[in-house]
Amino acid sequence: MRHRWQALAICLVAAFMTLLDVSIVNVALPSIRAGLHATPDGLQWILSGYALTFGLVLVAAGRLGDARSRRAVFMTGLIVFTLASAAAGIAQNIAWLVAARLVQGVAGGMLNPQIAGLIQVMFRGPERGRAFGSLGATIGIATAAGPILGGAIIALAGPQEGWRWVFYVNVPVGLIALPLAWRLLPAPGRTSRRRSLDPFGVVLLGAGVVALLLPFVQEQQWRGPAKWLLVPAAAVLLALFLWWERRHDEPMVDLGLFRLRSYALGSAIALLYFAGFTAIFFIFTLYLQNGLHYSALKAGLAITPFAVGSGAAAAVGGRIVSRFGRPLVAVGLVLVGIGLTGVLLAVHFDSGPRVALATALPFLVAGLGSGLVIAPNQTITLSEVPPEGGGSAAGVLQTGQRIGTAVGIAAVGSVFFTAVRGTHGGWATAFQHALYVVLAFVAAALLAAFADLLTGRRTVHRPGRHARHHANRHPVAGG
Repeated sequence: MRHRWQALAICLVAAFMTLLDVSIVNVALPSIRAGLHATPDGLQWILSGYALTFGLVLVAAGRLGDARSRRAVFMTGLIVFTLASAAAGIAQNIAWLVAARLVQGVAGGMLNPQIAGLIQVMFRGPERGRAFGSLGATIGIATAAGPILGGAIIALAGPQEGWRWVFYVNVPVGLIALPLAWRLLPAPGRTSRRRSLDPFGVVLLGAGVVALLLPFVQEQQWRGPAKWLLVPAAAVLLALFLWWERRHDEPMVDLGLFRLRSYALGSAIALLYFAGFTAIFFIFTLYLQNGLHYSALKAGLAITPFAVGSGAAAAVGGRIVSRFGRPLVAVGLVLVGIGLTGVLLAVHFDSGPRVALATALPFLVAGLGSGLVIAPNQTITLSEVPPEGGGSAAGVLQTGQRIGTAVGIAAVGSVFFTAVRGTHGGWATAFQHALYVVLAFVAAALLAAFADLLTGRRTVHRPGRHARHHANRHPVAGG
């Protein structure tokens, strides 16, 4: 494909927008509270509602792109995301803003599986690793740069109305990207027949994901133990989904993917790592803004070392993953652990206003490690997946990441807020206690990576005989 790198650039712009909106809103919450007189419950739904609907549609959207047209689903998601961003910017009350965020989440969930699926189709061999490296760099930079950009926008536009521009900024980007996406993204290939979209499977999986995510994303706002009854309900729904998929002639999710070592282990590593990775920014921003009264911009700048390290290392990691395989991911996780331990020590010895300087170097080390985890792990995880099923496989992988994010923020946030409400230590102690939970998730991801290494087999996977054999045994929808 002649214009594949230009097409990749369009995909990365869309990925950046949708993932940026996961973290950019964190620093805008005080501005939203002042501008719309929002309640704490409303503010929580601005964050959790986006994550909930994002995770809800990932697998179904990936399946739709595989079975019909990735370009069409991508462009539909981009149109909806742009319109929802404009609606969020002009919101007149908190209910309006929450509704716009829910729609934004749906659009983000439609877009993202198509990106990995398009990479699977457009690139082969080492080029695919470089393409996934670029995507990994985008994920790392978008997640870490959200507070920086959000803080800068609010500083320029003012605390009363600055939050609106956090959403408006997506509109011109979306309008420019749309015609380019139509021109550059590959059209769907011809298929012998249109495949089933498995609507009953969609309903079962969607209900199971919502039941599983909801108690975690509402952990602080939904008081009492009743919410945890949704977890066993989710287990029942997901078990029914697995039963249905095994019986269905054209399942939405090819469960045979989990017999691939690369896919099963990579999905576990992604779930565990995202549980810790995304929670870092949540608790650090709270510590700086609420505990030390940093401005939104200053709090965002404190995360810059992580963003710089993550972006640089992800680009390199994508280029060298085909040479080193899973050991590269293990090295990245070790660096993340070392960096976050350094952050823990820095806060212990200097928890005052200079804490941003004290944590800069450790966050840089953690960011370098993160860049060697996200992109290489995604490349290895999808390496044996037939290109025709790339969207569905990516949707399942990213759903695991969203579940990990929700569980991690709930667990880390619970420890953080419990410590804040305690009588001793204050915000710095709360941050340190929560960071122990983050380190536990990173250690669990590292154990999963070591489980592969201890078999004595280097998992440097390239699509070949095994992948073709899998594709023949388990046909996946083309498109």
